[in-house]
Amino acid sequence: MSTEVGGMIECRPGARLWGPGDEDSVWHAAIDLFLLNNGNAYDALACIFGIRNSFGFRPLAEGRSFPSDASEGLQTEYAAYGGPPDVHGTTWITWAELASTDWQEADGSGTRSRESVAGDETHWGPVWSVMRTLSELHGADDVRLVAWFH
Repeated sequence: MSTEVGGMIECRPGARLWGPGDEDSVWHAAIDLFLLNNGNAYDALACIFGIRNSFGFRPLAEGRSFPSDASEGLQTEYAAYGGPPDVHGTTWITWAELASTDWQEADGSGTRSRESVAGDETHWGPVWSVMRTLSELHGADDVRLVAWFH
């Protein structure tokens, strides 16, 4: 049985203006992963999220659950996939975390680097490009990718 990834990029535009604790600093849905055609290569899912991690990667964002402060758009999209009964492994990661990642770190065998399986030149490149652009506008801590698996 295959594992597919779903999810959305969100940003918090008000956080840069008023601070992350302000009542107007809420998350907004930015773009669905489906539109960025990121695919479901298992080595990338293992590297980023720890899903199907037979490769021995140290996952960047494993098992963080669905964010309690998710945008309305994200909540709607997640519910369309069936929510907790039909999805598993829900997690999230900020652009700040991705930007500080050692992309040369290898899997357990030492044969695959993070860059080679999920870097800018892979099918995840468009996702990172959108997140990078949004972070330039709103701040690296205020852009995140929320993903789930089905």
